[in-house]
Amino acid sequence: MKLFKSYCLVVLFSIVGSLSFAQQNEVGDRDTKAVFYTIRGSVYEKDSRKPYENVEIIVNGGRYTRTLSDGTFTVRAQVGDELIISHDDFETKYHTITSNERITIVVIDAKQNGRSNNITSDKNRFNEMIDSADAYLKKDAGKSLKFIGNALDVNINTAQSAQAQELLGDVYMYWKQYDLAISAYKISIQNAETTSAQLKLARAYLSNEEFDTSLTTFQNIKKSSLSNYQKTVWYEGIGDTYLKLKDYKKAIVSYEDGLEVANKHLIAPKVTDLNSKIAQVYSEQGQTTKAKMFFNNSLNLAKNENKKRAVEEQVKVAEFNSDNADYDDEIILRKQAIEGIKDIERDSVIANESAITTQKQNYKIGNAYYLQNDMESAIPYYEKSREEAEEREDLDVKMDATRKLSEAHLRSGNTEEAIAYTEEYNNVVDEQYAKKLQEITQAARFSRNIAEQQSRITSLESDRALSKSKYDLTQEKNKSQQLIIYSLIGGLILLLITGYLMFKYIKQQRLANNLLALKSLRSQMNPHFIFNALNSVNTFIATNDERTANKYLSDFSLLMRAVLENSEEDFIPLKKEIELLNLYTKLEHFRFQDKFEYAIVVDENVDVDEFQIPPMLLQPYIENAVWHGLRYKTEKGQLHIHIAPKSKDEITITISDDGIGRDRSKALKTDHQKKQNSKGMNNIKKRVAILNEMYKDKVDVAISDFQELEDAGTEVVVTLKKD
Repeated sequence: MKLFKSYCLVVLFSIVGSLSFAQQNEVGDRDTKAVFYTIRGSVYEKDSRKPYENVEIIVNGGRYTRTLSDGTFTVRAQVGDELIISHDDFETKYHTITSNERITIVVIDAKQNGRSNNITSDKNRFNEMIDSADAYLKKDAGKSLKFIGNALDVNINTAQSAQAQELLGDVYMYWKQYDLAISAYKISIQNAETTSAQLKLARAYLSNEEFDTSLTTFQNIKKSSLSNYQKTVWYEGIGDTYLKLKDYKKAIVSYEDGLEVANKHLIAPKVTDLNSKIAQVYSEQGQTTKAKMFFNNSLNLAKNENKKRAVEEQVKVAEFNSDNADYDDEIILRKQAIEGIKDIERDSVIANESAITTQKQNYKIGNAYYLQNDMESAIPYYEKSREEAEEREDLDVKMDATRKLSEAHLRSGNTEEAIAYTEEYNNVVDEQYAKKLQEITQAARFSRNIAEQQSRITSLESDRALSKSKYDLTQEKNKSQQLIIYSLIGGLILLLITGYLMFKYIKQQRLANNLLALKSLRSQMNPHFIFNALNSVNTFIATNDERTANKYLSDFSLLMRAVLENSEEDFIPLKKEIELLNLYTKLEHFRFQDKFEYAIVVDENVDVDEFQIPPMLLQPYIENAVWHGLRYKTEKGQLHIHIAPKSKDEITITISDDGIGRDRSKALKTDHQKKQNSKGMNNIKKRVAILNEMYKDKVDVAISDFQELEDAGTEVVVTLKKD
């Protein structure tokens, strides 16, 4: 924070209603449309009216400008953005944009500029930023982090730093960035050891699935330092951890201890929560009667709280009833929940991600009727769920409801309706795929934003710690402390050099390990492949079919030579791999002519000379299709290998068969066969993972069922990127 030099600043904000001072531009935001304005303003000295040149005007979103020679400036900003106005001659000031306004900044002579004024200003500034960060915590992670960064940029003490870091941890916890939350809570505790931050740290470890560390952190908190409410939270957290560790007995003891404290001190919300959690433990143990008793308690208690809590408990108990096939009670509870949800929605909006949406509850009611084989009752609820999901753009529920409608109509004998809903289901799946791609992009953008803000906060915290250290050293004014500074700087430089050398060494070692692992995996694949092929030759010889064996062996030798030539390569041309596939599939068809027909189709738009593929990547999937799918069919099957373009730089290689499918194939295998197949598939997965690490996600493999019939078949889709 700059100290006063010879002036102080008075900022007069004149709101101008005319659009002559602003230009509007709508930009899509996460949930709403944000309106950008062109904000105009000027900076001048009060008495002389002399304009101030080169005053910095910074928008917290990243935009930046300076005043011109006449003291005027123009900058783009939106409602909620903060302007930071700074110059060496006066104290930095801040202003939050509320509309398209003209800003006039008047600088007057300062007669009193004592340190106490700065301290008061810093404290108010810090509190404003913390309040703003808390207000945006659940709305906009980026803005909340910016305000926390601004708070840390103020001249603050260690207690205020601890408060800001604890709030930072709260932001990360809400947005499910648990590792970052752990770091923030640790820094907060280092600055000021508060019980609230300790409890939150233990909860963060639990959310990050570090259960043993979470339990240790909870147990290290002094029980005597906790308030009555914090004691219930403490017992509840320990119970949650034991539940994750499957230690049900200790989980129940912890929940009961917390329930005792909550009952004694009339902490009603926790009484409800703990009854519900005890019921959950009994449910997981299979003690249905005890679970039902505690769930009834939680249901009755939740009715005395707010409507949302009551609905949440109804839904939770309905799930319990569903798990125990008590469909009638489940339906009653879900219908009651729907009425409660309608009341809630009169005052607030429920996100699609929430478990308490009407579309989800109607879908679950339809499922309950479906499981009772009451299609006449199930279909209307599925239809209502689908309509609500479509209205609220909830593609997940819409997709599930559409699929179940198809199944319900099929079971009811309404074939035409079933077919129509199946077609609609395929359309919804396409929509969902497009939506997932958008969500992936948004998640990446969100992660980048979080990383940028965290980098700024880390820098500010480091600067604050360094500034405090320098201040203490200056106060001491002795050579010993100066020597410590130089030692720290030298140590930091040495640490950076060491870190750089270690990073370089680890990178080289990782590359060497990957190359060695690839070679090892390839050496495991070739004997596996050769053994299966020689086994086929042995079968022909055993049946005294020497001519066929000789022909098979001749083709096999050609294939073997090509395989061995490529065994040392990470990638080979796609054209060569197609030739190998033709030869290998021909050999398999030669042996099992009565079991399947095959076709290898290369789209005319695919230039096979431009793509590279790992050798022997596709062969195991074709082998699985023949040996574990098509070989067991009662009638002749079909094997299709289709190579088609996906985008300008990507192609897909689809291997599909109409064999008996993965589930039936597993049921037919011996333990030895299961072990061998698992080994082969694991080798392929390891090869793909290592190659993707080395070559930046060049290959992607997806395996799924091919069709919804008794012979489900298998479809393998390999996505290959161009170099």
